[in-house]
Amino acid sequence: MSLNVNPSRTKIGWIGTGVMGRWMCQHLMDKGYSVTLYNRTKSKAQPLLDAGATWVDSPREVAEVSDVIFTIVGFPRDVREVYLGENGILQGTKSGNIIVDMTTTEPSLAQEIYEKAKAQGVTSIDAPVSGGDIGAREARLSIMVGGDSEAVGAVMPLLEEMGKSIVHQGGAGAGQHTKMCNQITFAGTIIGVCEALLYGYKAGLDLETMLSSISGGAAACWTLDNVAPRILERNFDPGFFVEHYVKDMGIALDEAKKLNLSLPGLALVHQLYLAVQAQGHGRLGTHALMLALEEMSGLDRGA
Repeated sequence: MSLNVNPSRTKIGWIGTGVMGRWMCQHLMDKGYSVTLYNRTKSKAQPLLDAGATWVDSPREVAEVSDVIFTIVGFPRDVREVYLGENGILQGTKSGNIIVDMTTTEPSLAQEIYEKAKAQGVTSIDAPVSGGDIGAREARLSIMVGGDSEAVGAVMPLLEEMGKSIVHQGGAGAGQHTKMCNQITFAGTIIGVCEALLYGYKAGLDLETMLSSISGGAAACWTLDNVAPRILERNFDPGFFVEHYVKDMGIALDEAKKLNLSLPGLALVHQLYLAVQAQGHGRLGTHALMLALEEMSGLDRGA
């Protein structure tokens, strides 16, 4: 791998400028990297265009002028279209390019893209992230990386501009499998936080005072520190969309089935999130689970 990234000569391609991708791309631009980008909805890319990024009309056109191409889109079908479609990235890449998918998607799809890219002399890395919009904005994401060691080393300086915990987990697909472990763990913590707040509310506790106690004990976790305050504020704006988390849990359950595993806790939380979606909250943040639990308990505190 001959690539030695440097703002003066490495051309970055970026596809996906949602609540996380917008900030992740901005960090690279702030370091002086020139960026060519594409997003399905151009208006969502406007802050980056205003900051100096160059717009093109397809993923293929991004790849044609870039050395390293990053993607962070919504669903596996989007990843497939962006990489393997008629105007996809692999239609525009050249030998020596590195492609880095930071979407949470199927491990098998990450492996498929890796093999098809390799046949063209292109190196593919799967690098899903955790940390939500706050982690993206503050460049302190956790990044779980799968792919060849040499390629991972080559793009590490770029990943370090976006995250604080960056761990190479193994070969193609290993990053996605690790993200599934992350999402399984989050399922347990988010339902615990929501149910604790629900119980505390009904018991008449001052919820901020209650949290000040339990956040210093065995219940301490990222979700308690970062998500519970949003729930108390009744701020259900997305750091991570409900509909995307439903997708992630579905992937994890499908993978568990392939591994002959029973994950009843994850299955329960998945069903509860399907209820959140059915109530019309799919575009709210994952902490909108609280709304479904309140409705099940006969409480109507409003969104």
